[in-house]
Amino acid sequence: MQLWPWEYLFVSFNASNFPDLYLPLLVASIVGLIAIVIFYNVRTRQLHRHQVYLQMYEWMLWTLVITFSLMLVYVVFAFDWIIVLGTLVVGLGALVWMRFIRFPPYFAAYERQLAKQRYYSRTRYAHPETTIRSKSSRRRRRR
Repeated sequence: MQLWPWEYLFVSFNASNFPDLYLPLLVASIVGLIAIVIFYNVRTRQLHRHQVYLQMYEWMLWTLVITFSLMLVYVVFAFDWIIVLGTLVVGLGALVWMRFIRFPPYFAAYERQLAKQRYYSRTRYAHPETTIRSKSSRRRRRR
């Protein structure tokens, strides 16, 4: 370290100025970009009937795609470290916010809705006679 810590904020982000962060951040951005696309495709196929979960995974996808893509742009064009750090903080902060603050109330409401549907379907078909048609509702065969 040859500069004060706050002076590093305005130094360009490249391999010579940040040798210990440059390659790990580059590799993490590429791997993270590939991983979030695969994760999104797998989870949306598994949860295709649950709209609330699909919305959350779509929010996560676009937040991380934007964040990791910007990291790759910053690596190529050597932006200042303050911009790189700010983007990481805002992108990962938005991810934590949406996962732990924005969507849990929606998940709770959706779970209550599913519980009500299970309860009503269970009470509706609790007696065997409810699934059997009466003789008057059957069609008579013509001879």
